[in-house]
Amino acid sequence: MEQERELCSSFERTFLAAKPLSSFRWADLKQNLENSSDTRLLLDILKMTVLHPLCREHPPSVKYRRLFLSELIKKHESTASEPLDELYETFAAVLRMEDSTLCHKSYLLPSGNSVTLLESMAMISQGTTGLITWEAALYLAEWAIGNSHLFTDRTVLELGSGIGLTGLAICKTSKPKKYIFSDCHPHVLQQLRKNIQLNGFLLETEEQATRRAEHPPMAGTALAVLDLDWDSVSAEQLKETAADIVIAADVVYDPQIILSLVCVLQRISNVRRNGRAAEVFVASTVRNPETYHQFQTELNKAGIAWEVIPGHTKTLFPYDLDSSIEILNLFTKHD
Repeated sequence: MEQERELCSSFERTFLAAKPLSSFRWADLKQNLENSSDTRLLLDILKMTVLHPLCREHPPSVKYRRLFLSELIKKHESTASEPLDELYETFAAVLRMEDSTLCHKSYLLPSGNSVTLLESMAMISQGTTGLITWEAALYLAEWAIGNSHLFTDRTVLELGSGIGLTGLAICKTSKPKKYIFSDCHPHVLQQLRKNIQLNGFLLETEEQATRRAEHPPMAGTALAVLDLDWDSVSAEQLKETAADIVIAADVVYDPQIILSLVCVLQRISNVRRNGRAAEVFVASTVRNPETYHQFQTELNKAGIAWEVIPGHTKTLFPYDLDSSIEILNLFTKHD
């Protein structure tokens, strides 16, 4: 029974995040179905995936749901079980739906809450890779949830926020004083604002920001979106964010932007609040070791020291566990 519950939970998390069909534990499901003529397991999986309240409200793409249900039906039909009406009725309903170029992906949090994102279905869309969630963002969000004390009641600046997964997870679990999402691509910023609203947050107005500065503290986390170009942002603008902690995920992927990234990190390291620089954490999926090594070399040249944060073992979100992902803690050598 415990194994079945764990299998259902795995299908739930993987489906709601719209991970590739190859990510599902089909072999385990088939084995369970062959060992029992009881259809309750299939019904439970159906309720925790396509019929899940999150899927009804914020569904993955129609194509994805069709492919998933087709595979579920194949596994059911490979056994000697009687046809399952609910399964075929659900499939028929999805077949009648029209598809879209956008889809929802939902990530379940330990609290029972969730982060739901509207994403592009293409890896590169509108000339940017920022309209989908990358694995280092999930890894960094897991680490942040496990270290919520670092973010509670603090001002957080995120570089290259993309469509918002890491920041929304932190805001829903760690209660920072203020969270500043940032990016520079107009389509990414537009989608980011939509996802913030989709998750029940309102962006802070300039008037509210002024009142917060003049009469701290105000209740709740203040959220802001900043159009931040690494090549043109000044030290004064970075100082105005009043960030206690700076994070970034999957920003080390292109050798052409590494110098710009290191320059902005150097400006951040030079900003002092109460005599201290902000804490900085950068998560990266190491796809190309040469590019990653170039980033570390440029950090050293800029006088920014770094150390690898020990990997965490509690996996909350579905992603490729074989991926090489690291979080670097950055600090200036004289700190």
